Amino acid sequence: MIASAPGRLYIVATPIGNLKDISARAIEVLQSVTCIACEDTRTALNLLGRLSIKPPRLVSFFEHNEQRRAEQIISLLKQGSDVALISAAGTPTISDPGFRLVERCVAEGIPLTPIPGPCAAIAALCASGLPTDKFLFLGFPARKGTKLSLFLDRVVEPERTCVFYLPARRLAEILDALDHRAPAARVVIARELTKPYEEFLRGTPAQLSASLAGRDIKGECTVVVYVGPPCGASAASPLGRGT
Repeated sequence: MIASAPGRLYIVATPIGNLKDISARAIEVLQSVTCIACEDTRTALNLLGRLSIKPPRLVSFFEHNEQRRAEQIISLLKQGSDVALISAAGTPTISDPGFRLVERCVAEGIPLTPIPGPCAAIAALCASGLPTDKFLFLGFPARKGTKLSLFLDRVVEPERTCVFYLPARRLAEILDALDHRAPAARVVIARELTKPYEEFLRGTPAQLSASLAGRDIKGECTVVVYVGPPCGASAASPLGRGT
């Protein structure tokens, strides 16, 4: 039971590349809260500086301290302080820290408000040219073993689109595995989303493996996969590179 009116947790989406993608509402919230729980304090300070926002109290909140920090943030909220939760980029809790904190707020009766905005998975999906009426988001694949095999089995389940994140260094490995499971799969690799060198690569796993051979791609990619019959005009669309 909360003795007095608690503060509110705002789950704030921040740009994944282009600063102009921040919403006016997100700026308003970041200007008004008592505390910002952030995945990386340096990244948060850079963002706030570029938005000309005077930094409030910052609390580092990442995968390995999430459990401990959640207690601290819940305490602040119970004292009536408003808190904004941000990740390094994109929407918090989507393959980023925050779920445990949100779960605790629900259990404690602390009010929550999402401030929607950029999300790499949705950005890649909507521009993929693959069916969007039914899709599954799987986060990051396991590194190896049975968990990775089960992950890939889910990716190639037919007639629904799958979206996942992938470190660029694993592209060759995952494309090879997809080629063995579903060689005719339609795959889109989205990288540098919303940035000057944004790129969409489209093709079968084998076609993409060939086109990426010799390229030194870094960072993280968003991968979209569809296994099934062609849909609508996409049946006539050529495979290849797009922007």
